[in-house]
Amino acid sequence: MERSWCREASWLRGLVFALLFALSTGCAKQAVVPTWDPAAFRSLDTLEFLTVGPDEGPHWSTVWLVVLDDHVYIRLGSRASGRMEHNATKPYVRVRIGGKEYERVRTEDASALAAQVADAMAAKYTTDVFVHYVSHPLTLRLEPDSGAP
Repeated sequence: MERSWCREASWLRGLVFALLFALSTGCAKQAVVPTWDPAAFRSLDTLEFLTVGPDEGPHWSTVWLVVLDDHVYIRLGSRASGRMEHNATKPYVRVRIGGKEYERVRTEDASALAAQVADAMAAKYTTDVFVHYVSHPLTLRLEPDSGAP
């Protein structure tokens, strides 16, 4: 009986998380930013990044972002972290943000700033009060390739 309850509770937590995330991204600001400009991205709620898995192939993920010290940071849950770890184009991803798509954006480990990024997420997103209980094993800084527009 207890195992059944744990399974149901886990499923319910996942459903609540998915609904909250869908609501928050559905209301996301969609300003157009003509070039990679972290200061302009500060007011945006989400970005999408493309990873290419060995079995899965291309996959777009939508995540929250924060800007600290003029750099873009994202925090990834277990599933997105796994995709990033097995990404065939690692350390590069394609990013959609501010109405533009950037072909080569370098991902850099930012685990040293994980607490600061988490605090910034909590300050920016009201629904982070629920999301911060979910494991986020990977915090990354995104930097455009020097040849990116």
